[in-house]
Amino acid sequence: MPEIVTRTLACGLPLLVEPSTAVRSAAVSWLLPAGTAMDPADQLGRSAMFAELLFRGAGSLDSKAQADALDRLGLGRGCEVGGVFLRLAATMIADRVHEALHLLADMALRPRFDDAAIEPTRQLCMQAVAGLNDEPAERAANILLQRHNPAPLNRAGVGTEEGLANVTADSLRAGWAQCVRPGGSILAVAGNVDPDAVAATLDAALAGWSGAAAIPPVTPSTTAGTLHHQHDLSNQVHIYLAHHAPAEPHPDSLLEKLVSGVLSAGSSSRLFTEVREKRGLCYSVSAGYGGDKSFGKVTAYVGTTPEKAQQSLDVLLAELRKLEQGRGIIAPDEFDRTMTGVRTRLVFAGESTSARAAALTADYHRLGRGRTLADIAREYAAVSLADLNAYVQRRRIGAPTVVTLGPSPLTLPA
Repeated sequence: MPEIVTRTLACGLPLLVEPSTAVRSAAVSWLLPAGTAMDPADQLGRSAMFAELLFRGAGSLDSKAQADALDRLGLGRGCEVGGVFLRLAATMIADRVHEALHLLADMALRPRFDDAAIEPTRQLCMQAVAGLNDEPAERAANILLQRHNPAPLNRAGVGTEEGLANVTADSLRAGWAQCVRPGGSILAVAGNVDPDAVAATLDAALAGWSGAAAIPPVTPSTTAGTLHHQHDLSNQVHIYLAHHAPAEPHPDSLLEKLVSGVLSAGSSSRLFTEVREKRGLCYSVSAGYGGDKSFGKVTAYVGTTPEKAQQSLDVLLAELRKLEQGRGIIAPDEFDRTMTGVRTRLVFAGESTSARAAALTADYHRLGRGRTLADIAREYAAVSLADLNAYVQRRRIGAPTVVTLGPSPLTLPA
């Protein structure tokens, strides 16, 4: 089984490498501390512009020359905007990883941010904000994020029109230089690679890089645990709900993930059965755990019609409440199905180097270490049905944060 090699590079950047001779590919996941939480309060959306501009020239290469160089290597690439981080990702044939790392290093250390690219990038990002008018479910999800998550991890990735309008070329360049430092960044490589050779390539490519990002502390939300309605003249109603859960480093987070599997993992899950199949209340229902190093939450969603919206919310909350204080213990068949789903997902994850690289960087951020799939499998295998039901006995979800988007407001059941 692959083992994870963890190094600290000369510049101070943590590097995780999971070598595997079973594949011919390699993947890079690089967390750069320039996400939405790092945006100035009057420039929300700066991180979205960063993500676009990284692929518009770096180092000695202008936008076209950079694209040509990446294409010659056959790189699949992208940049995702997250809370603390931008995630720069690339996949390639394994023997091209060293050339790719040099190009990626230029993007991180020497992005061009050419004046001619700034305004077109701003307009693209403005279009993404305007596009939310046609995506009511995404709008509702963003409102839930803003109202439930601790600040500044409660910002939508697209930013705002006002924030984007305030971004300047100078603020982009200064912000990047301030945020993107080895201290606070995390890099992982997974695939058919040599960890020593990867480390040597990166030490050369990142020579002279120094410093650490000042990551802001989080502040609990003052609107968590409340109900909010967003008026929308539509023949659909989107209901989002979030409640507090253990943070990722807490041992109970594993149990909370299993509870989410019982609730919403396939057509035999409780929410699908009770909300959709038995009562025909909705066209979509789901729930899932999401954790960070400092907080955790479970998010649930129901998409339905105005006539069935109130009952959908009532039944959703009733099912969530059943799995606290031992009111709805988990049956053996539910436990077995959930564990089978876990094992299946682990097998699929093992076949994707990009998934492994992304998981390694996420683990290091949240837990301070990388985990192999075998490590994760052992953690789940150690949990029994009795353990899970004991957790359900003491589990409390507290007052949920609820956002509804549709023609009429809803009420929370007593």
